[in-house]
Amino acid sequence: MKNEKAVVVFSGGQDSTTCLFWALENFREVATVTFDYGQRHSEEIECARNIAEELGVSFKVLDMNLINQLSANALTRDDIEVTEVDGELPSTFVPGRNHLFLSFAAVYADAIGARHLITGVSETDFSGYPDCRDNFIKSLNVTLNLAMDGRFVIHTPLMWLDKSEVWELADELGALDFVQEKTLTCYNGVPSSGCGECPACVLRNEGLAAYQARKIAGAAK
Repeated sequence: MKNEKAVVVFSGGQDSTTCLFWALENFREVATVTFDYGQRHSEEIECARNIAEELGVSFKVLDMNLINQLSANALTRDDIEVTEVDGELPSTFVPGRNHLFLSFAAVYADAIGARHLITGVSETDFSGYPDCRDNFIKSLNVTLNLAMDGRFVIHTPLMWLDKSEVWELADELGALDFVQEKTLTCYNGVPSSGCGECPACVLRNEGLAAYQARKIAGAAK
């Protein structure tokens, strides 16, 4: 893979930024693609743009506001509360989002001569989103190759990692401080450790605390 080109589906959050560092370790050339789908905080796009510029990779924004027209959810509407109820999809679930993002990323990759796609989805901490599961990604990979007569490979370096292990991977890549300080995961648009209250912040911050505790315990042995 070292001599090949890859496209990272990039939001500027913890997961996709860790994937970007992973891609830079594994591919000759890396491009990023970000989607404007009417997300409730546009800061996400600016955060992604700033990170891409700082790391010296190309940055492409695709207009996907059609998703916002078709679907009402807490990520695209300010008047819908972020909620999680056992046995139900979270109110932040955007139907078809990863399906559409990866399909358009493949079209973009084909246009720039890349066949590798990287996404930060995880089945371990998938928050109930069905399009973060391994079976969906493998199915879509086959579909993209059939649809475009291509040889795309979708990479999911975080698929079987919990959030503490994602932090561990960032540390192994020499990017722990960068990811901790410069990414935006918070549903309320607050960078770094975020608002501390929304489900995304709770998952991120608890994962960091667990990794730090594990690292300290390992160093003490």
